[in-house]
Amino acid sequence: MKKYFVTVNGNKYEVEVEEVQGETKSQLINNETAVIKEAPKAPKVEKEPVKAQNKSAISTEGEKIESPMPGTILKVNVSEGATFKKGDVLFILEAMKMENEIMAPRDGSVAQVVVAKGVSVNTGDVLAVIK
Repeated sequence: MKKYFVTVNGNKYEVEVEEVQGETKSQLINNETAVIKEAPKAPKVEKEPVKAQNKSAISTEGEKIESPMPGTILKVNVSEGATFKKGDVLFILEAMKMENEIMAPRDGSVAQVVVAKGVSVNTGDVLAVIK
């Protein structure tokens, strides 16, 4: 234990500091040293980002629904073979903390869904192929 004199705002204080091992901090409370132990930190787990499907696996037949902006797919409202009407919401895309609806441009059916929930997409990435 070491003793120190500390002057704060013109007031002189005597401080005792104890050296401790591990992840601890000491703090002066009412002229007494309090040892504060920190909880052990949880190990960081690196999450691998979810990626869109390989471009070569995208069907070439039909109309491609592309992402109008970069973002993350929050919701996929269609599945392969599903039918839809013009204006139906096919996907919800989060971009800049806003939810954007990706709507069907016409009546039709889904030939292929290329993305899944949680996938990050860029402008022009194919989300689905419709026929």
